[in-house]
Amino acid sequence: MSSLVIGFQEMGKTEHLLVGGKGLNLGELSKIQGIEVPEGFCITTTGYQMAIEQNEMFQALLDQLMVLNVEERHQISEISSKIRQVMMDVDIPSDVVSAVDENLSEFGENHAYAVRSSATAEDLPHASFAGQQDTYLNIKGLDAILQHISKCWASLFTDRAVIYRMQNGFDHSKVSLSVIIQRMVFPQASGILFTADPITSNRKIVSIDASFGLGEALVSGLVSPDNYKVQEERVVEKMIGDKNMAIYGREGGGTETQQIDFDQQKSQTLTDQQILQLAHIGRKIEAHFGSPQDIEWCLAEDIFYIVQSRPITTLYPTPEAGESQGNHVYVSVGHQQMMTDPMKPLGLSLFLLTTPAPMRKAGGRLFADVTDMLASPVSRKMIMDNLGESDPLIKDALMKIVDREDFIKTSPVVEKNLSPDKPHALSDTQAQIGNDPTIVSELIKKNQTSLEELKQNIQTKSGAELFGFILEDLEELRRVVFEGMSVIIAAQDATTWINEKMNKWLGEKNAADMLSQSVPNNITSEMGLALLDVADAIRPYPEVINYLRHVKAENFLDELINLEGGQIAQDAIKAYLKKYGMRCAGEIDITRSRWSEKPTTLIPIILGNIKNFEPNASQQKFEQGRKEALEKEQALLERLKQLPNGEQKAKEAKRNIDLIRNFSGFREYPKYGMINRYFVYKQALMKEAEQLVQAGIIQGKEDISYLTFEELEEVVRTNKLDYQIIDKRKEAHKLYEKLTPPRVITSDGEIITGEYKRENLPAEAIVGLPVSSGVIEGRARVILNMEDADLEEGDILVTSFTDPSWTPLFVSIKGLVTEVGGLMTHGAVVAREYGLPAVVGVENATKIIKNGQRILVNGTEGYIQLL
Repeated sequence: MSSLVIGFQEMGKTEHLLVGGKGLNLGELSKIQGIEVPEGFCITTTGYQMAIEQNEMFQALLDQLMVLNVEERHQISEISSKIRQVMMDVDIPSDVVSAVDENLSEFGENHAYAVRSSATAEDLPHASFAGQQDTYLNIKGLDAILQHISKCWASLFTDRAVIYRMQNGFDHSKVSLSVIIQRMVFPQASGILFTADPITSNRKIVSIDASFGLGEALVSGLVSPDNYKVQEERVVEKMIGDKNMAIYGREGGGTETQQIDFDQQKSQTLTDQQILQLAHIGRKIEAHFGSPQDIEWCLAEDIFYIVQSRPITTLYPTPEAGESQGNHVYVSVGHQQMMTDPMKPLGLSLFLLTTPAPMRKAGGRLFADVTDMLASPVSRKMIMDNLGESDPLIKDALMKIVDREDFIKTSPVVEKNLSPDKPHALSDTQAQIGNDPTIVSELIKKNQTSLEELKQNIQTKSGAELFGFILEDLEELRRVVFEGMSVIIAAQDATTWINEKMNKWLGEKNAADMLSQSVPNNITSEMGLALLDVADAIRPYPEVINYLRHVKAENFLDELINLEGGQIAQDAIKAYLKKYGMRCAGEIDITRSRWSEKPTTLIPIILGNIKNFEPNASQQKFEQGRKEALEKEQALLERLKQLPNGEQKAKEAKRNIDLIRNFSGFREYPKYGMINRYFVYKQALMKEAEQLVQAGIIQGKEDISYLTFEELEEVVRTNKLDYQIIDKRKEAHKLYEKLTPPRVITSDGEIITGEYKRENLPAEAIVGLPVSSGVIEGRARVILNMEDADLEEGDILVTSFTDPSWTPLFVSIKGLVTEVGGLMTHGAVVAREYGLPAVVGVENATKIIKNGQRILVNGTEGYIQLL
């Protein structure tokens, strides 16, 4: 084995940097008993490095490419084209030529070969880079092979490869290319095999695409291949494609496209026996690599040859089932919590310690195991009703599973928890608590007293003692969160009653929406209005406003006092942070940076409020909402009195309206209390992290985010840590960020999607769940990060999800569209209180709706139209 050329059989598992992803996988495949791989060798990346290392023109062009960003497509194309030309003109080092010549003599110079690129950033577990570099088939003779080696090297800088690297955070100068020279097989059929269904992600289904001739016809989209699905040694589905063309090798080298005989076009490419044989080979390869595989195969003289296998990088991981056997169904907790981003291990573990519901981890997210609840007809109805109200797409997906009948065995057992994040509904709630508004004030006061005690007591705790103390306090957190549940349920019941009765008696849809505007004690709505007051404090001071426009550093508050009005501005922002600084986007993950830790997050919103609003806007907005709610109440009661038995109907309606006004604001408080406590825990844990940094155990304080609560306790106790754990988890988190979590997934990894069951909507309407009534037209602002908010009054916010931290943006907008959400999630509750038409649960909204596009949002019927 030389450093320039390595045969497939000689490769070791650690030689990725020498032979690239594709080469390494071919080496592995060659070692699996019973798997046929056409023989060949790799020209290592050393050859590529020798060719470019002395080339000044290449280095100069590479430097120019390195400073570009992914949006600068024209410049990328121009520079990449020049680099490819340089690569074609470079002389292949003589040592490389000799090594190739020697190996060809060994394998047979007269044979035809496939010349294929194998980049070091390719066929990785987290990024496939499939099809980014070039492959050449049926190449004959040393000169032709050498020419195609240069072409492969040049293909490292095709526009698509360069852009893909930029999007996936790979450094162009660190990526290298090996070239595979593999003996050509001239197949009667070829195709692709996935050991998990690429459409549903079901790990128990093997999916095979097959067409005649070489696989290029299939890959390039020239033909519609056959598709076969195999489950448990049975062909369960067959779709025969229109295979009117095929690509074959030419006698003198290269390939040609040929027309297929009409009789053959609709015939099955593989026999059923061959399909099962190939599926078996696929499972064998999957077992060897230990993960689902995307496999390229070809069939020649009744022998299946494998020419590539790579991990399927797009599959969502299956939740860890633990000890339990049989089929399981999991529902995304993130879709209930308005937080579908991945959480880091410390955040996941603390949330798991907080919640009593049975949950499993997958892809940095949490999933509730609802199998037992679906097994019993009684609890099934409860969970369907609960989830159906909050997210109809989840309900529809679960209905599909229940309809299969054989997937979940029916049992009479009723599960204790009704849903992933809702406790038992309380019977006759209203009778228990009456309609006394002081109940809410008392609950808030108790919550605040408990929080102050925590802040006091935690100061004396450190080391292992701190962890025990936090575990004890989580009991108090749970008590505080669930103590006011009867109040919240009373408000929800009253809302349902009003909506149902006003629709039945008066033909009025979603009447409770307007009645919910500007209710007292809604901590989240108050937070949005309070930032308008901060803008009022800063507005008279142009010097402060100008300073804030250019702020980058997080310690900007300290600098403010040197400016005219700076002390007033500093006091206003600090007072806001004292009350709300523990909040941030994705706040259920304790590792996320809080506003107190990263106050620059709020600056664009404060500046937007100064630009878009007149002084005293918070009071005016609140009063206007209160006035509209009161007028709505009076109008409804007057109309009810005109009906038969009207006085009684009006009396019942008034009682329920009072429940909504008195109690619905409290819906937001338990989470505020929980996040307050989380921040107290975090500050104490970060002090422990500082100690670990000083002791040289970890490199930076944020490293503790990648340990679970239990692991961190162990590290603090022993002062020992295998740092590879941190590195591995950082890599895993990067991968999880690219994944989209499903609403519903099974233990087979199958993603079940739901649909909205609605009729009489306009053509081309984009459907979602109506959560706040009204119709509005305006400019769509597609915003994925709060810090990027550049809103003008009248804009419609379009985003993936909104948790309470997004509320300060709600004061500037006229409507809301989100990809995730339900009737009682934070964004919906606040939208109703602010009187914003809102539609949530709109799949792919941030991709379908373009930033700046004019749209219509119908929050009454639940749809969006592009204008």
